[in-house]
This record gives sequence, structure tokens and C-alpha cells, in this order.
Amino acid sequence: MSHRLPASRYLLLFCVMLGAAVGDALLGRGMHDIGPVSIHHLSSLFYALGNPWVLSGIVVLIGFMASYMTALSWADLTFVLPATAFGNVVTALIGKLWLRESISPLRWLGICLIVVGVGFVANGPSRTEHAVDLDESVA
Repeated sequence: MSHRLPASRYLLLFCVMLGAAVGDALLGRGMHDIGPVSIHHLSSLFYALGNPWVLSGIVVLIGFMASYMTALSWADLTFVLPATAFGNVVTALIGKLWLRESISPLRWLGICLIVVGVGFVANGPSRTEHAVDLDESVA
């Protein structure tokens, strides 16, 4: 049985992966500008919404959520999440190259382990096949 996905579904998974990484990076950039905020002072969180980086991050993350929901409509969560886990590498690269964050060797090792783990899941089917119970299908 072939588990090959159409190109449009690979593109959607790519959008999920990239949307999460870019949206989070934009939020991180904006919140770095804002500085520390507290959940106990909601006004500081509302103030953050005026930051263009934060606002851009929210818009990108809305697109991510739409793509993610679409992917979950045709594939299992246990397929979609690992299939888009390469986004952890993209997030780390954005953090290192654009946000100038320091990433320890131990953190890089963890990211590599995630990517290797994705390889174990990537070749499986996108949707779990369930046997149909004839008694239930008649009802």
C-alpha cells in the first residue's frame, strides 16, 4: 500500500511548519522589544498588541492555525505533528541567524534527536485505518 501524499498536501504541511516557526519568531522579536510583561497586568499584554512585530506574528500564527486545522482534517495528529517537527530546526536557525540567540550544543543535539525521530514516523500512513464493524454500520 502506498502512503504517498499529493504535492498539495506536502505544501500544506510545509505551510504549517513554516507558519509556526516564522510566527513564533516574529512574536519573540516583538516581545523582546516590549520587555517583561506579567499575566497579572493585562494592560501590558494589550500594549504589546500595538507592536508591529507582535501583530505580524499573530497574523502569521492565524495562517498557521488555518493550515494546521486543514491538515488535521485529512491526517492524524500523530502524523501531522511529527511531519511538521522539522520546524524546530527552522525555529532554531531563525533564532540563531535573525534574533542572534545563543544556542548551546546540548540544545542542537535535542533538535537533531527530534529530526531523527521524525524519520521514524514519516513513512507511515497519514490516516489510521479503522476496521468497520458490520453491526455498527447497519445501525
